[in-house]
Amino acid sequence: MFRNMVTSLFKHDRIKTTDPKAKELRRWADQLITLAKRGDLHARRQAMAIIREKNVVHKLFDDAQQRFGSKAGGYTRLVKIGLRKGDAATLTLVELTGDPVEPKKEDKKPAKAEKKSEKVEKKAKKTEE
Repeated sequence: MFRNMVTSLFKHDRIKTTDPKAKELRRWADQLITLAKRGDLHARRQAMAIIREKNVVHKLFDDAQQRFGSKAGGYTRLVKIGLRKGDAATLTLVELTGDPVEPKKEDKKPAKAEKKSEKVEKKAKKTEE
């Protein structure tokens, strides 16, 4: 259960769960972020043994040094958000601290698309004249 939760946390940057589960999830997440900050092959394999999705592990290891590099702990934040209607369990929002790293954008693909659209517009103008 915690393997799925920690995978979802790193995938979405925040999840909502009950308070006892959130407190345990914080331990798992902090350990994995510490592994990601280390960044060597052995740490990556240890993280792959816990996190269920390969692309989430790659995202974590790529972003960890920039996002959490200067911190020595406290990578997650727990915010109590109220009670669940059905059983009155305390709900908590677990979110990663630090500024989210923006994904790298490829400028080549849009430029090619713009060139093609410009060619189509020029052909349309020529046919109109």
